[in-house]
Amino acid sequence: MGGSIIGERFVAMSFGESHGKCVGIVVDGCPAGLPLNESDIQGLLDLRKPGQSVVTTQRKEEDKVDIISGVFNAHTTGAPICMLIWNKDSDSRPYEIIKNIPRPSHADYPAMVKYGGFADYRGGGRFSGRLTATLVMAGAVAAKLLKQTLGIETVAYTTEIGTVIASNITPANIATRYSNDIRCPDPAAAEKMKDMILQARQDGDSLGGVIECTTTNLPVGLGEPIFASLESDLSKALFSIPAVKAVEFGSGFAGSKRRGSENNDLYTTKNGKVVTKTNNAGGILGGLSNGMPLVIRIGFKPAASIAKTQKTLDISRKSEASLEVPGRHDPCVVPRAPPVVECVVSMVLADHAIMAGLIPSVLR
Repeated sequence: MGGSIIGERFVAMSFGESHGKCVGIVVDGCPAGLPLNESDIQGLLDLRKPGQSVVTTQRKEEDKVDIISGVFNAHTTGAPICMLIWNKDSDSRPYEIIKNIPRPSHADYPAMVKYGGFADYRGGGRFSGRLTATLVMAGAVAAKLLKQTLGIETVAYTTEIGTVIASNITPANIATRYSNDIRCPDPAAAEKMKDMILQARQDGDSLGGVIECTTTNLPVGLGEPIFASLESDLSKALFSIPAVKAVEFGSGFAGSKRRGSENNDLYTTKNGKVVTKTNNAGGILGGLSNGMPLVIRIGFKPAASIAKTQKTLDISRKSEASLEVPGRHDPCVVPRAPPVVECVVSMVLADHAIMAGLIPSVLR
């Protein structure tokens, strides 16, 4: 399969470019009988769309989803579900300057070489964060499917921006994660994060950060060793989100510094159910879900498009050039990423749940 397709049974194919006519996705393998309409998708798209606050890009896109096929009488039919968003506020003029002058830490140069100069460079084209809207559309379907059939729920939230780390994270706070611009459950940390992002923007610079994602009510045994383990497929999907540079499960890198006696999760029972006393494994053992909450942390690099003048190359002349990146950009991509992470994780889990025979082809 090509690089625009993911999944074995719940399959999604993304298409479109940042400044093209539209972006969209086709989902194949969703069971028939799932109640679905545009509002189920739109809610998550609204959480991701640009121009919502002072800490995001000021590109104004309605991001209104159109379901083109696969839904009839407000239910999925079992046919491929095609969903589109029409681009309405793209301004391609600033990008003419980067046709031969690649932006530092962007995909401009490798894409130029790979596609022989034919790649759409406007707004980053196929490599733009704009394409995360397609992941949200597919993931919204997956999330509803998982919730309705198996009671599985996934939530993601900001835990770090720059040097600010959230500490007051509770289930009650997580439920209100979308009540602030940063999508951080710790209100005090969220304010500090916002100030840090605004200062970076004022300096013509950008920041990175970390998102934590947890999934509850997972059944035991999701995953297909060796090359389709749950960690393998989740990691592949999460690294498909632009700017993601790190993924860890459970105790992750911190666990690599411990002894086994400190990091092992000891078994016990709770209300007649087999559980572990700790969850350093992050809900996965041997590539299979173990029934504990799935815990993932995702590291995002600082946004590559910054207003500071940087040294680069004019490829056409093979000479050094200076570049101040044009266009409208996020000073930090993290605040818009939690719904994207939730949806990407949901896509993978739906695929594995169908493969495991836990979700039938027709819902009744």
